[in-house]
Amino acid sequence: MGGNDQQAYDRGTSLFSPDGRIYQVEYAREAVSRGAPSVGVRTADGVVFVAMSRASSTLMEAESIEKLHKLDDHLGTASAGHVADARQLIDLARRQSQGNRLRYGEAVGVETLTKFVTDHIQENTQRGGTRPYGAALLIGGIENGEPRLFAADPSGTPNEWKATVIGGGRSDIQGHLEEEWTEGLSLDAGVELGIAALAAHDDEFEPADLAVATVTEADGYRTVPVEEVAEAFAAAGLTTEDEDEDEDEDDEGADADGEAGADDDDEE
Repeated sequence: MGGNDQQAYDRGTSLFSPDGRIYQVEYAREAVSRGAPSVGVRTADGVVFVAMSRASSTLMEAESIEKLHKLDDHLGTASAGHVADARQLIDLARRQSQGNRLRYGEAVGVETLTKFVTDHIQENTQRGGTRPYGAALLIGGIENGEPRLFAADPSGTPNEWKATVIGGGRSDIQGHLEEEWTEGLSLDAGVELGIAALAAHDDEFEPADLAVATVTEADGYRTVPVEEVAEAFAAAGLTTEDEDEDEDEDDEGADADGEAGADDDDEE
């Protein structure tokens, strides 16, 4: 009987278990943790998003992997978890942002938009016949000239952050961010920090495996080209596989020269 009672709470999307848990929300969080990580960093100049967007197959078009999205000229978002669920939330956020401009003639606030989205997410944990969204979002942008960064998880809780991560490898990546983030960080340093934080969990990736975007007051939402990502990749102290192979070849060449020199000495 105890097992059947447990299954009843397990299947209910809007029921609390006797120990105060909603299992479906916890399962949705688990779905997010299985997704590729996305990092958000608040800097003195704006907000930085860095997401892992590595293709799962060489036959897949890398451009079709969308982890970062523009919500408005001053707003961007990064996602983790189920892609289809994330897209529904992103479309909702875009409609609300556009509606705010049409209705009030001004840009929507970062906090206001985040709470609108999280209110919608929370409804799916309270009503029967629905399931929680299996996705999390980072929403960041400029509000009254100041950069702000929020995270929205499947429970519908909005939290403001200086730097955070959603998706897999959270423990390692968040630990790196907590150690390295400083007040007054520049935008370029924020990009480097985001890349280095992802490397704290998995360092086997190339600049082309990353999607990077920034939101500043001067430029608005901007997708960072791969050439600039590669520069930040190197500035963060990371190397590509090609560079590692070149170093190995140089080492092998040096060893070969050393052995040849030793043989010459023996002949003399």
